[in-house]
Amino acid sequence: MKLLLIRHGQTPGNVAGQLDTAFPGPGLTELGERQADALPEALAGESIDALFTSTLLRTQRTALPLAKATGLEPEILDGVHEIEAGTLEKKTDHESHLRYMSTVFSWSEGDFDVRMPGAFNGHDFFARFDASVDKVVAAGHSTAAIVSHGAAIRCWAGRRAADIDTGFAESHMLPNTGVVALEGDPESGWRVLHWDQVPVGGMALADRTAEDPTGEAL
Repeated sequence: MKLLLIRHGQTPGNVAGQLDTAFPGPGLTELGERQADALPEALAGESIDALFTSTLLRTQRTALPLAKATGLEPEILDGVHEIEAGTLEKKTDHESHLRYMSTVFSWSEGDFDVRMPGAFNGHDFFARFDASVDKVVAAGHSTAAIVSHGAAIRCWAGRRAADIDTGFAESHMLPNTGVVALEGDPESGWRVLHWDQVPVGGMALADRTAEDPTGEAL
């Protein structure tokens, strides 16, 4: 099957450079709404037959234009939300950003015992994200889109895609509404078809001034 992992549109936390992972989270900025509005045209060539979001508001808001264009009813998955920041929540300093993303990518490397300060470890993250993807695959969809989050997508794809590694996920940014498209399944493995490093609507919908720790390259 084909799996489209779509990062949500821009949020106020992305603009402020915050580690903003708590439920239900913020909505979208005006730019984030325009980014979401660009999704239907950008993905018009995809035969999407199922649409999913995380439990957080920003993914649900991002999915609305695509749901309207496709006639699909978005289904909420409880395992594809952002990686919880624990005691780093709301931090904006570089040291906190680095500690958060270093923990995320240590999980991609297979060091699942590392714990996010005050939160969960890699075993917990992959258990929940894998379970949600397994549910999507088991439903028999040909092409499914999941609107998720920057660090979560980069971590999961960096580990589960056979043709990239953690270094690739670290060095390739994933901007708001960037898409990581994969093909395969959990049993035979996944391979990356493309990894967007610009928003789906192009650079006109990018914000080069925002300090966005979960989407930037390390």
